[in-house]
Amino acid sequence: MSFLRRRSATPAGPDFDVLAMDPGDWPGNLGAGLLPAPDGSCQGVFLRYDLFGGRGPAMIIGNLPDGSPAREVPEGEIPFEVAQLLLALENDEEITVVGAEDVPVMQGDNLLIVRRLKLSESRISCVQFDRSDGVLVTIAAWDRPITDDLYALLKPLPAELFQQG
Repeated sequence: MSFLRRRSATPAGPDFDVLAMDPGDWPGNLGAGLLPAPDGSCQGVFLRYDLFGGRGPAMIIGNLPDGSPAREVPEGEIPFEVAQLLLALENDEEITVVGAEDVPVMQGDNLLIVRRLKLSESRISCVQFDRSDGVLVTIAAWDRPITDDLYALLKPLPAELFQQG
């Protein structure tokens, strides 16, 4: 898949393509966060999609490359993106992963093996899949199911979104 390759030039933000929904496709506000390493490299990007009207965050999409410490989650603990969603919602409940199921999903002409996580908080939907360039994509949604239609909306976002200044 052409959009899953590493960029050859050094970008101003992450050194990998970020796969998410285009902000123009979302009826709300978009916020982006970078996870910096001590050496200044980018260890991940997460995007927070908020609804209008102050109703709070609805979805977080994370892109974590190989070697990112945020990927190293002990068995049964929630992914980084779910923790960020709970933090944004000011929800401090103890949430755990209680199960997982691998499901094949088509994205265009490509087959994704999507891992659907079942959490102890049923209002949170969470899925993960590995890209061909080693980046783990995690989608966490509050009070909304994640349907196969969402994968058709995922595309690489322009590097300009992640430039500082």
